[in-house]
Amino acid sequence: MTDLSGRVALVTGATRGIGSATADALAEAGAHVIVAGRDVDASAARAAKLTADHGVTADSIALDVTDFADTGRAIAAAAKRHGRLDVLVANAGVLDDALLGMITPQSVDTLLSVNVAGTIACVQAAARAMTRRRSGSVIVLASIVGERGSVGQTAYAASKSAVATIARSAAKELGPRGVRVNAVAPGLIDTDMIAHLPTDLVARRVDDTALRRLGTPADVARVIRFLAGDESAFVTGQVLGVDGGLVL
Repeated sequence: MTDLSGRVALVTGATRGIGSATADALAEAGAHVIVAGRDVDASAARAAKLTADHGVTADSIALDVTDFADTGRAIAAAAKRHGRLDVLVANAGVLDDALLGMITPQSVDTLLSVNVAGTIACVQAAARAMTRRRSGSVIVLASIVGERGSVGQTAYAASKSAVATIARSAAKELGPRGVRVNAVAPGLIDTDMIAHLPTDLVARRVDDTALRRLGTPADVARVIRFLAGDESAFVTGQVLGVDGGLVL
């Protein structure tokens, strides 16, 4: 298994779903995990559970990715407090489904503010800390929908396609300074983000998936852990689909 002992990893949106599973996977590998989120109490509780479950120290910070300046300050302060930042997982994101004719300006603003501007804010802040040490791994959460498109998800798909492009562009910029940037593009994953979908729609999408099952948060977390560690030392600027063969 990937060994992340002695490394500091910050995960946004780590109190549930893929973010929570990622925090577990990184802590299991020995990393000190910083749980970053808007809900201070939930983030602190998640950090305490990581410590209890994996025998590593973990802590939390208050972070709202929609506040660009605050995000920069919070990540910089966390890196300074720990003396380093080795891994960033920019997982915080929102989903808002709507058919093309029903998309509202408010929905577009929210999707772009959280998924796009929030990701850029996190990557920018992490890059400042990592380039000083000329080392680090950034993983951002795109989506297979951003690659393939989907009915009723035009705005969401646009935001996640942008996240993939953030990874590719940042990888080119930061590579010469020792920092790798990659994206993970999950397919249909069994989290509360798909709980609103009709069961027949989920069944049809599962039928379109080569492995004929929903993905789990742990399926995605293990790929993120790989990208965080030295086994992926020559991997950057990639968008790795974790979709069970939904896109082939």
